[in-house]
Amino acid sequence: MQKTSTSHFFAVDLGATSGRTILGSLSEGSLTLRELTRFPNHIIYTGGHAYWDIFALYREIVEGLRVVAREKIDIQSIGIDTWGVDFVFVGSDGGLMRNPCSYRDPHTEGAMDAYFKEIPRERVYELTGIQFMNFNSLFQLFTLDRAGNSALRAADKILFMPDALSYMLTGKMVTEYTIASTSQILNPRTKEFEQELLDVCHVRKEQFAPFVLPGTVIGPLSPELQKQTGLGAIPVVAVAGHDTASAVAAVPARDEHFAYLSSGTWSLMGIETKDAIINQQSYERNFTNEGGVEGTTRFLKNICGMWLLERSRAEWKAKGEPFSYDFIYANTPDVKPFRSFINPDAPCFANPPCMVEAIQNYCRATGQTVPETVPEICRCIFESLAMRYKQVFAYLKEMAPFDIHTLHIIGGGTQNVMLNQLTADATGVPVVTGPIECTTIGNVMLQAKAAGIVGDIQEMRRLIAESVSTDSYLPRDTALWDEQYQRYLQVYREDI
Repeated sequence: MQKTSTSHFFAVDLGATSGRTILGSLSEGSLTLRELTRFPNHIIYTGGHAYWDIFALYREIVEGLRVVAREKIDIQSIGIDTWGVDFVFVGSDGGLMRNPCSYRDPHTEGAMDAYFKEIPRERVYELTGIQFMNFNSLFQLFTLDRAGNSALRAADKILFMPDALSYMLTGKMVTEYTIASTSQILNPRTKEFEQELLDVCHVRKEQFAPFVLPGTVIGPLSPELQKQTGLGAIPVVAVAGHDTASAVAAVPARDEHFAYLSSGTWSLMGIETKDAIINQQSYERNFTNEGGVEGTTRFLKNICGMWLLERSRAEWKAKGEPFSYDFIYANTPDVKPFRSFINPDAPCFANPPCMVEAIQNYCRATGQTVPETVPEICRCIFESLAMRYKQVFAYLKEMAPFDIHTLHIIGGGTQNVMLNQLTADATGVPVVTGPIECTTIGNVMLQAKAAGIVGDIQEMRRLIAESVSTDSYLPRDTALWDEQYQRYLQVYREDI
């Protein structure tokens, strides 16, 4: 690690509702972040479909670069991460063809069942190891093909979202590996797209740009953008384009014996492995194998997270009931523990008209005490999430090729101190929380790797561990949690 000067990096972090540009600075072995701009990411509904406005996102990135130029900041590179699965069509003349469809477009409803009539579900999982969600890229392409989509029919190239934005900045086309791995088209064993799956969609794998791994320089800003922004030929780096891959790259782990929990509106719990884990157990439990940095695989499962609490808080706010985090965190610990449990991933919690009623109805249907007050409902949510984490953690321990000694929690959910402790109690292993800004940190560190400032992932993680503050939680009352876990399993339902 060079410790004689400050290096600045420009990170673009795009989420499904908003985006940011951030300045990451490395100096004397420490990392600091500064938000430059923040902006909404609106979905456009027109013609019965939902689209992303990629040109608006491009404009916001350019505005962030202009801020850098105005402040005369000497940035070393630019990196972009986004959500997964969505893509853009590019014509033979190099122009973008329409705004990209959003994964929230309902046109893929029922697409999986229709696709499995062509290739069986088990075969798709055997080839890709990806969990089944109707909006995966494979099913989006299948849906567009069945609808006779003219942009798909005329497309010369298909670029995933971060790659499309990098193309707009540089004029260079690539397919970054981690974002491609979310598509359910990529074979994690061969690390190539499966033509067998694409044939059903009448797409050729040659329509995708060449693969690159995280930390690869794509190319410099185009002359057009150099003129618009006032910057020079700044290189654009293919970071871990999938935001979760960037986040996992920022886990401040000391060795490989860890699991991670990316905690936010949704939770993702998994491990980092050298090879994909694709077997009958992973298929039945709907685990996914997504690309990580340095050729690793993120073997993980999606879990409902703070969605339960956020929807409940919105309902309490509308009714004038106490809903602040301060009230919740101050009063929930006083509620009697283990009164009632829910399965956070039950279908009834996906998007109910009233989340509080859905929780109460679940408890009522399973013969449990029905939570009534705000603290009682929060206690039910927190303990149920901890139990679900315990359940998935047990699956990971069973399938992992190594022992798991620590659970790292990263993301916004790290601020829920009570849930952090309950998670340690439930899983029976030490929990380390932080950093909150994991996605941006991973983005910046992969740019630093491309610049030769840091070496491998272990050096990245050592620097992150020295730069961010973390908290630790040791498990308590594990025998009691094991006993109560049996009660949780008795009321665990997937059909409510």
